[in-house]
Parts: sequence; C-alpha cells; structure tokens
Amino acid sequence: MLSDYLLNAFATLFVTIDPVGLAPMFLAVTAGADTHQRRKIAVQATLIGGGILLVFLVAGKSVLKTLGISVPAFQIAGGLLLLIIAVEMVFEKRQKRKSESAEKAMAGHPEDLHGVAVFPLGIPLISGPAAISAVILLSSEADDAIAYTGLIAVVLVIVGSCLLSFLLASRIDKMLGETASMVITRLLGVLLAALSVQFIADGIASFVKTAI
Repeated sequence: MLSDYLLNAFATLFVTIDPVGLAPMFLAVTAGADTHQRRKIAVQATLIGGGILLVFLVAGKSVLKTLGISVPAFQIAGGLLLLIIAVEMVFEKRQKRKSESAEKAMAGHPEDLHGVAVFPLGIPLISGPAAISAVILLSSEADDAIAYTGLIAVVLVIVGSCLLSFLLASRIDKMLGETASMVITRLLGVLLAALSVQFIADGIASFVKTAI
C-alpha cells in the first residue's frame, strides 16, 4: 500500500538523518556566530543536504542500472549499511563520530563559519552515506509516479525538519538534555535496526523469487 510505503520511507529517513540529534552538532559548529549568521548557515546547509538527497533520489535507479546492480542486491547492501548505523546509534558510537566531524570543521577554518554549511552540516550530517543509500533504496522500491512523488515529499519534509531543528537548536538542546538525547538515540537505533532487517529480508526474498 502507498501509505505503508510512505510511512516506512518517513521512518527510515527520519531515523537515519535524525534531525533532532543534529541540533547539538549545529550549535557546536556555529559557535561564535550570531542569530542572523546561524539562520543563514541553517538555510544553506539544508539546501545543500536536501539537494544532494534529491539528486540521488532522481538518479538512483539510473545509477543502479548503469552499474549493473539489481534492486534486491541493493536492498541487501543498503539494509546492511543501515544496520551498522543502527548498531552505532544503540552503542552511542554514531554520536561520537558526528561530534568528531563537528570538531574537525571547527578546527579547520574557524574564521569561515559559512563553510560549515557544506561540511559537516550539509555533508555528511544531513546527506551522509546512510541517508543517500536509504534514498536510493526507497526510490528503487517506488512502484509508480504517485509513490515517487510521495517519496520526494517525504524527503522535503525531513529536510524541512532539519532546518527547523537548526533554527530551534538552542531550545531543543536545553529541553532534552544529555540523558534524554541518549535515550532517544538508542530507541531510534532499535527502530532503524528493525527497518534495516526488513530491507535485507525483502532483498533476500526477491533474490529467491528471481532465482526460481
């Protein structure tokens, strides 16, 4: 069903990108910027990250076809990659990796605040390998133009939630606190693990069908 597909797409991308979890990273890499600068960086980062995701969404099937990769193969590979991300979330390794990316950005060119809109905010925090893989995987599963259009809408909603998270970063950080953030991250990790296993199972099932 279309509703199930779109709900699955929303859950997968929301958990993979984790807009709420990006708020502390945004505050870290924009330290020293005033409100106007932070708003400008937030808009630039979401446009860059969202643009990259949409490019892979549109070109996803063509990329797979050009490389000679079947949809079931990518379902399994993408599911495995998302499963690794889920394990990192459950054991708090992903948040540490995000923090390291933020620290590298601040250490590199602290005087160029707008550079962080590209790295690490746009890439890889919004449009990282897992998010790109998820987008290509979901686009390959779209049965018709309606599902495809719905997926584009889902991506835009997720990217919009990233922008909202950036704009409300200070409030979100104060409201959640470190303990609540850890709990939410672990819960989302478990959910992503379940979704990734489903992708793998669907890929294996498709392989079996084509082999018979």
